[in-house]
Amino acid sequence: MSTDIRQVGSDADLTRIGELISRSFDHLGANHYLVPDEQQRLRVMAGYFGLLARYAAEGAGQVHVTGDGTAAAVWFDRTGEGDLPEYEKLLAAAAGEFLPQFQHLDEVFDANHPTEAHWHLAFLAVLPEHWGKGIGTALMNHTHRRLDAEGVAAYLEATNAQNVSLYRRHGYADMDPFVIHVSHVPFYRMWRPANPA
Repeated sequence: MSTDIRQVGSDADLTRIGELISRSFDHLGANHYLVPDEQQRLRVMAGYFGLLARYAAEGAGQVHVTGDGTAAAVWFDRTGEGDLPEYEKLLAAAAGEFLPQFQHLDEVFDANHPTEAHWHLAFLAVLPEHWGKGIGTALMNHTHRRLDAEGVAAYLEATNAQNVSLYRRHGYADMDPFVIHVSHVPFYRMWRPANPA
């Protein structure tokens, strides 16, 4: 199956992508930890994901979306010094009363982030009704081909065992430490060298 993939950068696209990621990740323990109130979760998480997608699209990385709008990938370029202007201020506005949980997430992720040059797959999101169709694979391969051609590695934090299996099939390997915790929520650190065997 061929999947149409395009790079995006407009505010309208990024707002929709934030909502798409929020819906796609709503079942995850991480989202439930970050926003325990289920009445506010989709809205707050959409604002958070949209904020990071905007940074990526405006120069800190890249955002790709399928032509039908059912899936998106948000990547950050960590081959140099990245800068997210006014991040703390904008995060506080997006997270509201749940800011301490988001700050704790950032602290754990920052403390365990690799120092080697790489691209960071922050979010790979497919709407639940489209799971199992190879769409996430197509989005990953779209960027992996470029990274391999440029000799650049990739990194991610997987959210569950099913995702770990998927990423292993695409050249990612477990790191040491492999499992990190944000409160009680586990994440799985994985690294993909350029041109994996």
